[in-house]
Amino acid sequence: AGAFALLTLVSGTLPAYAAGAGPAAPAQVATPAATISPTESAALQFMREEEKLAHDVYVALYAKWNLQIFNNIAASEQKHTDSILTLLNRYGVSDPAAGMPAGVFTNPDLQALYTTLVAQGSVSVVEALKVGAAIEEIDILDLKTHIAETTKPDILRVYNNLLSGSQSHLRSFTTTLTTLTGTAYVPQYLDPAEFVAIASSQT
Repeated sequence: AGAFALLTLVSGTLPAYAAGAGPAAPAQVATPAATISPTESAALQFMREEEKLAHDVYVALYAKWNLQIFNNIAASEQKHTDSILTLLNRYGVSDPAAGMPAGVFTNPDLQALYTTLVAQGSVSVVEALKVGAAIEEIDILDLKTHIAETTKPDILRVYNNLLSGSQSHLRSFTTTLTTLTGTAYVPQYLDPAEFVAIASSQT
């Protein structure tokens, strides 16, 4: 499914994660309405778990810090991962998140990443908000990769909706970081010019 961003938080280095989902859990799926390529299938499976990761990290950080932004964005991320599940079912692709409780993932790299992000975000409110922003930066990069890999209108529609949501979430985390702590966010993965364009956008 192409190369993904490597994770390096401002205060430490996280393990890199590679493209593609891990072995998919067996699941009953609907008869596919059409076929998609192995690349498109792997991308959907990976994004299903990546959106779940965002949700699960935010739930954990809300429990730690009781900061409402994490609760609000976790609810949005649940909608994101559900929208990917709709596509998996439509195209008859097995769901890697089926039956997985919070904080548990089929993809071993995402499993390790979850553990690292929660630990990082548990250090302080500043680090928690940086983790939130980092997740959204990574989502933006990965979604752009996958948008370039498909021509399916329904997949593109979902990916573009998720991209818009991730950009909005990134603005929310960085604004909250500055408002609450006086700390200006420095982009960790996005090109600085692209980050500035997203941060200053009203859409």
